[in-house]
Amino acid sequence: MMYSVKKQKINYQSILDETIKSIIFNSNNIAKKPNLLLHSCCGPCSSYVLSYLKDFFNIYLLFYNPNIYPLNEFNHRKEEQLRLLSYPEFSSVNFVESNYNQEEFFGATKGYENEKEGNKRCEICYKLRLKKVADIAKNLNFDFFTTTLTVSPYKNSEIINSIGANLEKITGKRYLLSDFKKKDGYKKSIELSKKYNLYRQNYCGCIFSKR
Repeated sequence: MMYSVKKQKINYQSILDETIKSIIFNSNNIAKKPNLLLHSCCGPCSSYVLSYLKDFFNIYLLFYNPNIYPLNEFNHRKEEQLRLLSYPEFSSVNFVESNYNQEEFFGATKGYENEKEGNKRCEICYKLRLKKVADIAKNLNFDFFTTTLTVSPYKNSEIINSIGANLEKITGKRYLLSDFKKKDGYKKSIELSKKYNLYRQNYCGCIFSKR
């Protein structure tokens, strides 16, 4: 008789909690806070993640999103991200500039234009953005890198964390496993968006999700 073995889901939130506990245990002052390169997809998603992590890391926020269409939408989201960082609560967060080159996205997702939202094209998009973050983290010798993407209930945290963990093996830089939607993270991001009057977009970003 053959038995099917159900794959046990990984509790990424629990892993994140343990990582933060180890940082608190090993860090007695701000000078010993590890440096984190945090990829942000938008201001609303980053609001909760920043409020959650800023006491434990020196955060450098990278707004790298070549998937966003059109250019004025990209600029609007970037401006909202910068506006969020202008508030005193987030004054310790550093902003890392990145160029907007949508050809990177179109080149990476060529052949997957007709995929349904949430399928292979989205996974390729996650890889594209996280690889950029990992490469910068390696080149600038960050202690950790991660992304705000897991705060969204519309994003697959297992796929995102799997990509990050694989990039950790390649670059040697620690990927901060997460599932930021846990502990009401997504709900809190909505509350913070209202508090700071942030623009909340009604599509993920790319031309295909806009359609």
